[in-house]
Amino acid sequence: MTDCFSGETRSYCMSRVRSANTRPEEKVRKYLFAHGFRYRKNVRSLPGAPDIVLPKYRTVIFVNGCFWHMHDCGVFKWPKSNVDFWTGKIYRNVDRDRRNAALLEESGWRVIVVWECRLRKKVFEETMEDLVREIRGVAWKGSGGDCGVLEAAEPDFGYDCGV
Repeated sequence: MTDCFSGETRSYCMSRVRSANTRPEEKVRKYLFAHGFRYRKNVRSLPGAPDIVLPKYRTVIFVNGCFWHMHDCGVFKWPKSNVDFWTGKIYRNVDRDRRNAALLEESGWRVIVVWECRLRKKVFEETMEDLVREIRGVAWKGSGGDCGVLEAAEPDFGYDCGV
């Protein structure tokens, strides 16, 4: 299947895809700030430049898009065109996520991943309440107590996105 855009138009569209200060990140940051958390954004000195860094809690938060980071939910679908490119890119993203999480954990940071699908209206409030409990060190309600925490060996990270 060929692209419906010219190379120039596609390049322009892709250049608008942001890696920092995305709407999902802004939603999480606004909620945290409104609930008294103070943070730093995209700290380049830490592996993976976490989206949100809470130094007081020695916690970093990555707000991951389900497509770009291969979340096992209803949102992620493998592209049907340019399969070799996308397969390589997405698997490299997941590998990089695991390496960065391992480096952060070795340095004493707690790593939390908030998935884009968990920021939809019907589950947003529950997700944010769970996130606050996790930051403060209280186990999340639901399965296992540490679901949502990025684990170096698991691409799914064990958290049901509820979609």
